[in-house]
Amino acid sequence: MIAVTGATGRLGHLVVEGLLDKRGPDGLVAVVRDAAKAADLAERGVAVRVAGYGDPAALEAAFAGVETLLLVSGSELGQRVEQHTNVVHAARAAGVRHVVYTSALHADTTELVLAPEHKATEQVLRESGLTYTFLRNGWYNENSTDTIKQGAETGSFAGSAGEGRTASAAIADFAAAAVEVLTTDGHDNHVYELTGDDAWTHAELAQEIAAVAGKAVVYRDLTPEAYQEELVGFGVPAPTAGFVVALAANTAAGVLGEVNGQLAKLIGRPTTPISVTIEQLLHG
Repeated sequence: MIAVTGATGRLGHLVVEGLLDKRGPDGLVAVVRDAAKAADLAERGVAVRVAGYGDPAALEAAFAGVETLLLVSGSELGQRVEQHTNVVHAARAAGVRHVVYTSALHADTTELVLAPEHKATEQVLRESGLTYTFLRNGWYNENSTDTIKQGAETGSFAGSAGEGRTASAAIADFAAAAVEVLTTDGHDNHVYELTGDDAWTHAELAQEIAAVAGKAVVYRDLTPEAYQEELVGFGVPAPTAGFVVALAANTAAGVLGEVNGQLAKLIGRPTTPISVTIEQLLHG
């Protein structure tokens, strides 16, 4: 039996759909916080079980009979280590054998601002006695949705990423990698660093947006201080703005620019270029 947490989120839902396409609904469990949001999955025969990352008892019940679990990392920054630890402990108590975890690139060594909670979760899994697979996901094309739409609508967008490159891929590519790991052998205690086949700068992103939008689009590269000030001026809370600027600094330093081919090899095809996602976002 395979279970997927966060099954109504962007990544989790795509994984469940991929599992349905590959193996059907038998022995497939979607773990969600709101069953109503998983009605489409239930209609297709998926067993929907309700449990939040903050409820250890509900998690243990949801994992009953599960052999392989995909733990999709939570979205609540600052709370993820405790939440993920709840999931790991509940999985062990329920008799789960193998946990696949969506982590961050080089989580144990990188300076990426997102990494510390992932590093801590990986350590919890290593110490749990369970077998594990770490899917260290890089940047999703769709993470740039707001930037792409802003560039297309206004003709410009700002940042402080300099000439740093981002090796992104579509969220569907990362979901396909998870489906592959969940349904094939040979992944126990393995770590995958997953990135896109192509790495782009923000100036190149502006060119890609312009090509699809049919208008000039410019990337304005600012100092970190100026970028922080602009974000706050647009109404972004100062802590959130600081996080965005820190992520831009990571990008400028090349933390997200690695191209290694592991994702394409795992899914058996090239990853989705940012240009394709731009086309989908702007023209459906």
